[in-house]
Amino acid sequence: MLIIGIILFGILVGAGAQLILGTDTARLDWTFAFIAGIGGSLVGGLLASLIAGDGVSLRPSGILGSLVGALVITAGWQWYRRSNTGAADSSSDR
Repeated sequence: MLIIGIILFGILVGAGAQLILGTDTARLDWTFAFIAGIGGSLVGGLLASLIAGDGVSLRPSGILGSLVGALVITAGWQWYRRSNTGAADSSSDR
C-alpha cells in the first residue's frame, strides 16, 4: 500500500510541476510527470527532509523538497528539449 501511495504522490507532484512551469502542448505528459515526481521526491524530498532534521518521515519539508526537485527536473527537461529542437531546426535551414 505504501508503494502505491508513493507512486500516486510522485505523479501528482510531477503533474503539479508541469502545471506550474507550463507545457508546450495543452496536455500533461503523465509518463514524464511520473518520472519527474519520483525523481524529485527522491532527490529534493530526501535532501530537504535530511537538512531540516526530519529524517526519512513524511513531513512538510519533504513535500516542498519533492515539489522543488520535480520543478528542477521538469525545467531541465524542457530546456533540453528546446535546445535540441532549435539545433535540429537551424541545421535543416542550410
